[in-house]
Amino acid sequence: MPSYSEIQKAANVEKRRVWFAWLAGGLILLFVARTVWVFTPTGGMIAAVVAGLLFAALTVTAYRMHSALSRRADRERRQVLGDDYPG
Repeated sequence: MPSYSEIQKAANVEKRRVWFAWLAGGLILLFVARTVWVFTPTGGMIAAVVAGLLFAALTVTAYRMHSALSRRADRERRQVLGDDYPG
């Protein structure tokens, strides 16, 4: 059975991976939108709007994944520490 510390570490690593992927995705969206804007100024506005919508969807997804990992870690902690754990 895993220890409390192992569960905590695994959850934190996964949360960092989620937010790193969010950052990388956001930067890629920014670079693509900026490149489109430079080469076609009229189409750039459309690219900027699409990038903004995709960034919002990416942010919502990352937050939901973060919350799901927190809930999962809490369930696992309760299993390791027992049902009477107050957290």
